[in-house]
Amino acid sequence: MNPLRTLATSALLAASLLLGGCVSNQVNLEEVREFANASARLGGYAELSTRYRDTYLREQPYLPAAADKVARENDARRHAAYNDFVTIQKAVVLYMQTLAALAGEGRYDFTPQIDTMGAGLTGLAETTLGQKQVSAYTGLARLLTRAVTSHYQRESVETMVREGDADVRVLLEAMITLTDVYAAANENEKKTVLGFFELALPLADRPQDRLLYTLARAHVQGKTSEYRMIDKRFELARQGLAKVAQGHQKLRENLATMSSSEMRQMLTNYVRDLRMIRAGLAAD
Repeated sequence: MNPLRTLATSALLAASLLLGGCVSNQVNLEEVREFANASARLGGYAELSTRYRDTYLREQPYLPAAADKVARENDARRHAAYNDFVTIQKAVVLYMQTLAALAGEGRYDFTPQIDTMGAGLTGLAETTLGQKQVSAYTGLARLLTRAVTSHYQRESVETMVREGDADVRVLLEAMITLTDVYAAANENEKKTVLGFFELALPLADRPQDRLLYTLARAHVQGKTSEYRMIDKRFELARQGLAKVAQGHQKLRENLATMSSSEMRQMLTNYVRDLRMIRAGLAAD
């Protein structure tokens, strides 16, 4: 059996049983819960990962024949890496969901998340990620096993944040780096597609080609708007991931005073920013 699946399954089943038993020992962790929830729900990265994977489908009609072979090889590499790229996001999301549950006020059913974490990175030894990212992923799986064994809610939250910070930081940094990779691929795609029309449109500007020319111009306008929107989403995704990393680091640095009014206000500000970024990512 996959060792990560075993670890994750044990952790999540334990969480389901133990979180309901710590109600009488709760402290005020509302802002921690809200920050973790906002971080888990940020969005954007998965959509951009899928867009990156499907680059070839969009650019293929506009590629010169000489470039198609290299483009197909790149397509194969993107598809091979895709599962690992989205798996690290799922690990961060599950961590944040667990942190939110530990900072909550009642039971939480982790059953839907068991397979999410348990599936793990594809083949570990054959993963397209580096050893640093694999170690961070494995570290979070092990942390989920240990952290939920505490009988006191505050101790569980502090354990999660203290021991999870380094691994969460590594995975968030990887997600930010991958977002930059996606953006670079999108920029190349944009140059390929729009460059095709820059060369082709002047050749079609003849009376007998009026309909074709008009349709092509409308298509260019649509593609230009699409790329403008996607460029904005790349920037928002970077901002959101950076906010999550910053907020978690601040939480780690201020565990002793996380219930102070200053720290609670700081987390509230991060939650506000993350919700605004999420709304921007969801906008057309």
